[in-house]
Order: sequence, then structure tokens, then C-alpha cells
Amino acid sequence: MSLVFTDAPESLAVSQQLLTGEKSRVQANEKRLINNARVDVNQLMPIKYNWAWEHYLNGCANHWMPTEVPMTQDVEIWKSDRLTPDERLVIMRNLGFFSTAESLVGNNLVLAIFKHVTNAECRQYLLRQAFEEAIHTHTFLYIVESLGLNEGEIFNMYRENPTIAKKDAFEMELTAEVLDSEFSTSTPEGQQAFLKNLIGYYVIMEGIFFYSGFVMMLSFHRRNLMKGVGEQFQYILRDESIHLNFGVDLINGIKAENPELWTKEFQQETISRIRHAVELEVEYAEGCLPRGVLGLNAELFRDYVQYVADRRLERIGLPTQYGSQNPFPWMSETIDLSKEKNFFETRVTEYQSGGSLSWD
Repeated sequence: MSLVFTDAPESLAVSQQLLTGEKSRVQANEKRLINNARVDVNQLMPIKYNWAWEHYLNGCANHWMPTEVPMTQDVEIWKSDRLTPDERLVIMRNLGFFSTAESLVGNNLVLAIFKHVTNAECRQYLLRQAFEEAIHTHTFLYIVESLGLNEGEIFNMYRENPTIAKKDAFEMELTAEVLDSEFSTSTPEGQQAFLKNLIGYYVIMEGIFFYSGFVMMLSFHRRNLMKGVGEQFQYILRDESIHLNFGVDLINGIKAENPELWTKEFQQETISRIRHAVELEVEYAEGCLPRGVLGLNAELFRDYVQYVADRRLERIGLPTQYGSQNPFPWMSETIDLSKEKNFFETRVTEYQSGGSLSWD
């Protein structure tokens, strides 16, 4: 029998240790987040990064499926004249952005991040997050099918709508380098590129680009319109809050273990990248709200996106840039999971235990 190993960074060292029996038991203090070929990444215990395991458990506690949410009232409203053309535009544009953005995040997780994170408990969470990204993509398919929307129009907006295309192209640039077959985190340059990717996807994509859409879609829910869609966006927001928290902890952990990467030049490049992302997001909001609806307008979103960007900068140890105030304080209440209502208390689904499943 022959052993087959992947080309992950730790695989060659681990395969040699398995074949020769030279490997000693893993010690927690030996674990590192990236570029650690000496520790067997297949061994979860002993856990060093308890924050990663806690994020995994929190993700599991939030498990949901889009098909559990009834869409009957949403369908009735969509087919009626209760929504204006501008309100319909807001819904369509956000479905168009999110439907592909979740796939981009999932692809980056599976093809780039998972390969280069050399810690078992972090990989455990990444597996959970990848599943959640699949659920989110499933959600948009479910909404499109339920409302009878043109699937080609929604799922091609990332190529056909300029403001969405710019945001997605910006993110894909951050993935291209890490996906190169020759890419490695064995050099400081490679480690900085990987850190740039993590900041791009966790801080910018999931921490900034998603939040204008959350405000717009949850504004319908606050007016008792499109409540099924709104409930699903609430579930997604809960997931994304944990994604963001994990990503920030991972970024800060890599910084702590590799302080030489966090140069003044790299910090300034990160700030410039986030400032560019803010302008892309404001442009996107202007495209969604050409005339303003739901008490929302593009100028409010400039303040909001700048406020959110400042909060993200603070969390990774960078100076704030804008000093803007939050024009949507109700969003802070929604994101505060300790004060948030239990969105799952109205679920009517039942899960079968393994002992009660019937097999044909």
C-alpha cells in the first residue's frame, strides 16, 4: 500500500515523519497559524487557539437552511403593486451582488486560505465557514426561484453591472496571487501576500462590501415588507459577524507571530486599499439608490461605509480615517448578538436524530 499526500505546505515534512516514525507528539506551543511544516496539521488536540474553536462552536449553533423560511407573503408582495420600481431595483441589485460574492468568498476559502493555514483548529472553522458560504449561495437561488426572478439577470450582474463588477474584480485581484501554483508562504513576501488576501476577504469583502446590502435589505424587513427575504438576510448577517470575528482574530494572530510583516509600508498599503474599497462601496450604493428609497439615500451610505471602515481599521490595529457617525444605529443593535432577538425561536422545522432516520 502506498501513501498519497497533497501539496499542502506541511505535507512533505509530515509524510516523511509518518513513513519513518520520527514524529513526536504535537505540543500546543509548537503550533503556528501559517508556514509551519513541523507540526502535523491533522491533529486537532491539543488546542492552542481557543478563539478558533469558539468561533467554530458559534457557527454550529447558528445552523440554518433557507428552505426553512416561508416565502409565501414575499411572493404575494412581489407580484403586487406594493413595491415601487426603485424598491424593486434595490432588491434586484443586492441579490445580484450577494449571489456571486458568496461564491467568491467560498472559492477563496477552499482554494487559497485553507491550503496555507497550518493549524488544525483554524482549519476546522474554515470547513464550517465554507459550508456556510454554500448555504448563503443556496439562499439566493431559493429567493430567485421563489420570486420567479430572471436567474440569468441576477447571477450575471457581477459581469454586467459596472458597480458590482468593480467590487468583485477588486477582490479577485487579491486571490490571483495566492492561487498561483508557485505561491508559498515560506518567504516574508509570500506571508505578506497571504495577509493581504485575508484582509481583502475578511475585512473588506465580508466586513465592508456586505454591509450596505445588509442595511438596504433589512430596511424592507423593518417595514414589514419582504419579511422572508429579510429573515434570511438576518441569518446571513449572524454568520458574517462570526466570519468577520474569526478573520480579525486570524489576521491579528498572524501579525503577533510574525511582527516583521506589519511594516509601515504594508500598513499604508492596507489603509489605501480600504479607502479604495470605501469608494467602490459608495459607488455601489449610489447605483442601488439613484433616487433614494426607504428613507435611505447615497449620502447616508457614504457616512455609514466610512463609519464601518473605521471600525474595521481599529480592529486590525490601524488608525481610523474618517470620523463619520453611524446614520443607522439600528444596525448596531442588530449586529450586537448579545442583545439581538433569537431569530431561530420561530423556526418550525424538525430535525431527525441519527437513530430515527429511515434508510431505503
